[in-house]
Amino acid sequence: MKESNLSVRRQCQLLTLNRSTLYYAKQPENQYNLALMRRIDELYTQMPFYGVRKMTAHLNDEGACVNHKRVSRLMRLMGLEAIYPKPNLSKRNQTHPRYPYLLKGVSITRPNQVWSTDITYIPMERGFVYLVAILDWHSRYVLSHRVSSTLDGDFCLAALEEALAKYGPPDIFNTDQGSQFTSERWTGRLKEAGIQISMDGRGRYLDNIFVERLWRSVKYEEVYIKRYETVREVKVGLKEYFHLYNHQRLHQALGYKTPSHIFHSQNYNDHVLKERRTMV
Repeated sequence: MKESNLSVRRQCQLLTLNRSTLYYAKQPENQYNLALMRRIDELYTQMPFYGVRKMTAHLNDEGACVNHKRVSRLMRLMGLEAIYPKPNLSKRNQTHPRYPYLLKGVSITRPNQVWSTDITYIPMERGFVYLVAILDWHSRYVLSHRVSSTLDGDFCLAALEEALAKYGPPDIFNTDQGSQFTSERWTGRLKEAGIQISMDGRGRYLDNIFVERLWRSVKYEEVYIKRYETVREVKVGLKEYFHLYNHQRLHQALGYKTPSHIFHSQNYNDHVLKERRTMV
């Protein structure tokens, strides 16, 4: 593309832009705010019913000396919503269509019947990133995950494509009403794969309870006992943790079996049964 001969001043005039915005670089959060955000994340994971006022009071009781305005700003940055009892990292786009919640009263009896996903905040020593994971409801098996420094939908789609390529489509995919999951790119891909789309009710913490439980495990068993310095360390640490979670960590809710055992053994048994039926 040919370089413009217009001055920067003239280009800004034509685009009705303030020249100062051209040179503005977003400043990273200082170390004190990052420490506050890490503690807010820990408290919110333990007590998701905390809003700004309770969070501020709790932090001050611990000696933080912070006002509710700062706590409110940091919680917004982290995507924690004060009104509803769940993280709201993916804000809904009002122009995107909504889909009904399809799982009320549904018995989840096999792998690949229902998948679900969500996004959570991951603290680092000098910054933070976001994590998305796709989970099989029946087995609790983590099918794929991705880490991103921004909340655009690309890393969610990358996780979706990996899960579909490895395991084929589920019957139903459940998400919240965030813009990443109501976008045409996301819903169009699900429709293309023949997947029914289910979405949580507004502020319904329990509609996606299995992913919320996964986040608690990730935070307490990996993130909070590590002090990640770089994004690479986050990616390596989470990859190792999800392998342990899937293949080694016994789950009480699964009869002290691993998600991998439930997911793969039942998928194998279903495949054998289907083959036998076609042979008859």
